[in-house]
Amino acid sequence: MKIVVFGANGPTGRLVTRLALERGLDVVAATRSPLQFPLEHDRLAVERVDVFDQASVSRAVGGADAILSALGVPYSRQRIATYSAGATAMLQAMAEHHVRRLVCVSSSAVDIEAGPHGGFLFEHVLQPFVAGVLGKTLYDDMKRMEATLSGSEVDWTVLRPSGLFDADAVSDYRVAERYLPQKFTARIDLADAMLRQLDDRRFVRTTAAVGTVSGTPSVAQLMMREAFKRPPRQASLDGTMARP
Repeated sequence: MKIVVFGANGPTGRLVTRLALERGLDVVAATRSPLQFPLEHDRLAVERVDVFDQASVSRAVGGADAILSALGVPYSRQRIATYSAGATAMLQAMAEHHVRRLVCVSSSAVDIEAGPHGGFLFEHVLQPFVAGVLGKTLYDDMKRMEATLSGSEVDWTVLRPSGLFDADAVSDYRVAERYLPQKFTARIDLADAMLRQLDDRRFVRTTAAVGTVSGTPSVAQLMMREAFKRPPRQASLDGTMARP
């Protein structure tokens, strides 16, 4: 099987690429910065792709069996369009090349009414501030992405992690339609879940929450880890709130 990984140079995208290669898949790593991509393999092709450039997206998708999108951008007060533009470009390329399967990463922050993820401070202070103020333009665009996918005819799945953090190995994480109570998701668990959707039909044309059960940090620990991570563009605050 040949897959295309969009956002391949992000922290989750690199994990998706690595795990896919370990499992024998052929991978096209689609990134705006191919010279910075750290992985090499004889089943890996690294291509310069910008989701705002339809021609580059179409070139990357040609010959693929499935697309996995781990696109991520930093918070901004300015309008964000990467997620929705990316979805539109991918769908157009999929129609052109007759590709059916698409797995995209969103966030539990786009659907905070789905269910609670923590106590009073988290539910009434931290999450509303990040989802409604700090990350409003980002999550608004994720919602547009999800709406674009739901109106399409492809076999799409949207995975919604909560607070993203780094872990060394795939754990016994959970996946469920729309909602899980877990506040955190290890990036490597998210990457594994994305790849498993290639053979799992349970969440086709719906959204699924991904949550890590054990070995998770506290909110304070995650904020400290992410605040001092390098490079800064990979930083995130929390659960519902992190870029892939």
